Amino acid sequence: MTATALEGIRVLDMTHVQSGPSATQLLAWLGADVVKLEAPTGDITRKQLRDLPDVDSLYFTMLNCNKRSITLNTKTERGRELLTELIRRSDVMVENFGPGAVDRMGFTWDRIQEINPRIVYASIKGFGEGPYTDFKAYEVVAQAMGGSMATTGFEDGPPLATGAQIGDSGTGVHAVAGILAALFQRERTGRGQRVNVAMQHAVLNLCRVKLRDQQRLAHGPLAEYPNDDFGTEVPRSGNASGGGQPGWAVQCAPGGPNDYVYVIVQPVGWEPITRLIGRPELADDPEWATPQARLPKLGKMFQLIEEWSLALPKWEVLERLNAHNIPCGPILSTKEIIEDESLAANEMVVTVPHPERGDFVTVGSPLKLSDSPVRVTASPLLGEHNAEVFVGELGLGDEELRLLKSNGVI
Repeated sequence: MTATALEGIRVLDMTHVQSGPSATQLLAWLGADVVKLEAPTGDITRKQLRDLPDVDSLYFTMLNCNKRSITLNTKTERGRELLTELIRRSDVMVENFGPGAVDRMGFTWDRIQEINPRIVYASIKGFGEGPYTDFKAYEVVAQAMGGSMATTGFEDGPPLATGAQIGDSGTGVHAVAGILAALFQRERTGRGQRVNVAMQHAVLNLCRVKLRDQQRLAHGPLAEYPNDDFGTEVPRSGNASGGGQPGWAVQCAPGGPNDYVYVIVQPVGWEPITRLIGRPELADDPEWATPQARLPKLGKMFQLIEEWSLALPKWEVLERLNAHNIPCGPILSTKEIIEDESLAANEMVVTVPHPERGDFVTVGSPLKLSDSPVRVTASPLLGEHNAEVFVGELGLGDEELRLLKSNGVI
């Protein structure tokens, strides 16, 4: 079998819920040996949002594929001794507990460096140092405080959360980038280092174009936005593209909740669009012919396109627009995505067998490396690898393993 990119890298995964597990799952897909350390009661998401009784939830299985699971009560003296040994044998340690939780276990960064000076120790927190440090962070809290919600929605409506998990999984991707960079630097220095990523900061990084527009506002209204009024902050702008080329979601037949196609009108695309919608005279009309002429009436422009698209199914609209190289995409529902043959062929929607729940569908690895192929395997059962790790790798005896279990250490 082909070697993987992170073969030989051991990750001690002390994460739970979504932001941390999304990061360590990517590391596992890149070939790292990810050992998920759980309290004897398990990651809370094993029992959250269950669709089947007494079986690990999809919430858990879809974020913890390709990992091994061990249990350990780090509040016990023997538990802390075993954690010390695990740290000594790991290349990377990842946690997303509340601020100071790992320190209170007795494992400060200084102590961790004493145990293993080569370890890369990554933490995901809600916020950086400052007045928000101790705030509880959740997905939509991070969206609220990172610039996403204020700029999502329509101008006459409330701020909205995005369906993409940019606060949790978005931060996980940022954490992976930091971890990989630290491992690469270790090749030169021989030293590990601290990696800190805050959810608010990751969301802000994903919202940088809105901070771009905040600064542009000082020089007047934002012409590419469909809004009529501009105050002192970037407004919510519906489905406007936010880029140099105007875009909008136009409705299609038969008018269902996802019967829409997102269309971008480039300068070169205007003339073929006018022919498609049966208004060829607008191609040369000075009121419509140039981007500058169209910008003040984007709403009317997309209304004209929608009057045409409303009579056609979205896949036909897509076909006709693509025939003229007009950038567009259908709004795909979650049902359409999970049934999409091309996504299955690209191993982005994969079916994974699970020993207790049977087959489940999950999202595959978006990172495609030619020399490091990914085969998605099931998430581990709670403590499934206790004997493998504690006996086989740490050298404990079978009798001690039984005692640890009866004493509540594992």
